[in-house]
Amino acid sequence: MTAAPRKRLSPEESRDAALEAARELLLEAGPQAVTLKAVAAKIGRTHANLLHHFGSAAGLQKALAANIACGVTAKIGAAVMRARQGTDHDDREVVDMTFDAFDKGGAGALASWMILTGNQDALDPILEAIHGLMDQLAEGHDDKTHSLHEETLQLVLMALGDALLGAPMARALGLPRDKARDIAAAQLSRTMGEHHADGEPHP
Repeated sequence: MTAAPRKRLSPEESRDAALEAARELLLEAGPQAVTLKAVAAKIGRTHANLLHHFGSAAGLQKALAANIACGVTAKIGAAVMRARQGTDHDDREVVDMTFDAFDKGGAGALASWMILTGNQDALDPILEAIHGLMDQLAEGHDDKTHSLHEETLQLVLMALGDALLGAPMARALGLPRDKARDIAAAQLSRTMGEHHADGEPHP
C-alpha cells in the first residue's frame, strides 16, 4: 500500500510542530529525551530538517525553554493586568503560574539539564522573557522597577528550587508539599500591600 504523502509545512509550522513535540517529550520522558532525532521521529521529519531550524540539540532545547517562558510570562502578565483593572485577583495565582512553569511545565528540569550538559546560556531565554514581562509591568511606574526585579528574582529562584528539590525537602522537614508556594504568596502579598499603601495600584 502506498503511504500517504507527507503534508508540506511552512518553515514556521514545521518549527512550531517540532517545539510542541519537544514539549511533549519533555513532560513524558524528561529533558534528556529532547533530542533532534526523537523530535524528528515524533513529527515525521528528518534529522536534517530539524538541524536546519535549530542548529543542534542545545539549540532545540533553548528554543523550547524560550517557548515555555513566553507562554508563562504572557499568562502572568495577563493576571497582573487584571489585578490592575480591579478585577478579582489572588497573588497566589501569579505564584502558582510561576511554580507550575518550572515544575509541571518542565522548565526547571530542562534548564538544569542544559546547564549540566554544558549549555551555560540555558537560562537566557527564560530570563529574557521575564525581563520583558517586568518592563511591561513597570511601564509608567519607573520608581518601582527595581523592586519588581527583586520580587521576580525571589519568585523565580524559589520556583526553580522548588521544582528541583521541593518534594524531598518538604518530606524531610515534615512540611506540606506546597509550603514554598505559601511562603512565596505571603511574601508577594506583603510586598504588593506595601506598594498599595504607597499609593501604587494593587498589585
